[in-house]
Amino acid sequence: MEPASLDSTSPGGSPGRTGSLENPEVVQDVPGYVIPILQREFDDFDTESTRFLGGAVEETDFIKFRLKQGVYGQRQPDVQMIRVKLPFGGITPDQLDAFADGIDKYVPLRKGHITTRQNIQMHHIPLPDAAKLLRELAEAGLSSREGCGNTVRNVTGDPRAGVLEGELFDITPYAGAYVRYFVRHPTTQAMPRKIKTAFTATDDDNAITRIHDISFVPRLRDGVRGVEIRVGGGTSIMPRIAPTLYEFVELDNGDYLKVAEACFRIFDRQDWLRVNRARARIKVLVDKIGIDAFREQVEEELEGDWVDERDFSVDQILFEYDEEADAPSTPETYATPNGDGGEFARFHRSNVRPQRQPGFSTVEVKVRRGDLDPEQLRGLGALMRSHTGGYARTTVQQNLVLRWVRNESAYAVWRALTELGLGDAGADEITDVVSCPGTDSCKLGITSSMGLNQAVQERLVAMDLDDELTRAIHVKMSGCPNGCGQHHIASIGFYGAAVKVGEHTIPAYIPHLGGTYEGGEVRYGQRLKARLPAKRVPEAVERWIRFYESDRADGEEFVAFVDRVGTGEFEARVKDLTMPMQFSLENMNYFIDWSRTGPFEVQRGEGECAV
Repeated sequence: MEPASLDSTSPGGSPGRTGSLENPEVVQDVPGYVIPILQREFDDFDTESTRFLGGAVEETDFIKFRLKQGVYGQRQPDVQMIRVKLPFGGITPDQLDAFADGIDKYVPLRKGHITTRQNIQMHHIPLPDAAKLLRELAEAGLSSREGCGNTVRNVTGDPRAGVLEGELFDITPYAGAYVRYFVRHPTTQAMPRKIKTAFTATDDDNAITRIHDISFVPRLRDGVRGVEIRVGGGTSIMPRIAPTLYEFVELDNGDYLKVAEACFRIFDRQDWLRVNRARARIKVLVDKIGIDAFREQVEEELEGDWVDERDFSVDQILFEYDEEADAPSTPETYATPNGDGGEFARFHRSNVRPQRQPGFSTVEVKVRRGDLDPEQLRGLGALMRSHTGGYARTTVQQNLVLRWVRNESAYAVWRALTELGLGDAGADEITDVVSCPGTDSCKLGITSSMGLNQAVQERLVAMDLDDELTRAIHVKMSGCPNGCGQHHIASIGFYGAAVKVGEHTIPAYIPHLGGTYEGGEVRYGQRLKARLPAKRVPEAVERWIRFYESDRADGEEFVAFVDRVGTGEFEARVKDLTMPMQFSLENMNYFIDWSRTGPFEVQRGEGECAV
């Protein structure tokens, strides 16, 4: 197995060539350069993919190999999805340019997709082009290593970490050390399933730690930096909220890495979980034995000999970079709204937030369905160079947060975003709909969640919603029950299903209501006893919103309203929209999914999430 160390040497005691296994090619503490890059892995990928295409390697063996390199099979034959990891969402202008160049050359759809895990994915790439694209992205410090497979996946975080009011300290350096410690680590290469990690910045928990396999919340005790560690959360077919494993674990002495590895070692030994990979998550273990029993196992594991064989020091792997040192200076002149003050004022209210550093703000870019084309990527890079000092992070809501924007430059930034088609107000509000790719690319997808996303978003925009409480509603959807679109925690959520109607099949969605994830509280929504044809979902959403606006108490938030009136009232409002439905010429449109032209049929393959 590959070592985790960043400073390993050759057998003779001197570093090997740059980019070799002995001397990973890594630029320390430069924004965006978090994961060590091994050029040898690209050579191996070239070799193995060539052997596979020539019939010399079995497909099952090749799948496991390519997944560790972040190359994922699609429902479409002979093409791949590449998932590039962006630890805690960090990305630089040069990396945006690299994505744009790679997409222009190798990605037929001409777009990169921001995921709810803060990755950027590219789809429909022929296998012979995959290694070429990976090499070119690596030149900008981008890595897809362990973006897929039964590994520690992309480590997510609060995109405003380091600039938020109320922070005890910036968690970013420690998140970076965690990434560097576990990438290529021998313990985490073939676990029963993947591990999803989050580092949040404050108790507001913008990283949604409670839905993760393992997560970290900053804590201070007698001036010592530490974290609360939570283990065993997750959505999908068995949603669980992660309980607290430890209230306080030190950071600077590396104890948080030690505890995390102990958790993974225990998880890795649960061979009974490997029998059913679809349910082989650490949450299943924690749910079965309880957090107290799991804690006892961790305590016992920490007494093992393996602890003395590890170096948990964070000194050489902390990701430390002083962003403020490169932040823009106060502009001598700057533009003001004048004639379009209303539009800009709306954008400023929803998308611009003050940083704790005086004079600066973050600007959240609302990215529709998470998709960016090459022109937008390059334009964002240029905007970042001129107005942010080069700092941005993707978000779990599929957006992009620009950091270190001078308050005086906010209007100029909005104008530049508008020219790129990215100047929409309403980031993280009701019209900022979230969805997974669904049947656009995923083998497990049942319905076109991206198509529904567009249809619902257009309906919501047309409703011209200006009520503050209504705009705080979140709408999310997934193309299957697995929950990559985070429908479980949405105010209004949906997952895709298929319903047989005689000899025909209709694309449908199962609604959830009353989920929440803000302010440090996470609650899963209640599943309604209703099946909605996909083409009727936008109408259902509008009815529920109008019901809320007309019947709520003064100041009553949507989640509280759902609790008060009960899900039965919501079911009643859409009863005429639900199944059953007969196939006929008049109803034929309902048997065609969003953004599709032919009759709906389920084409579900063997997913690779559990390979």
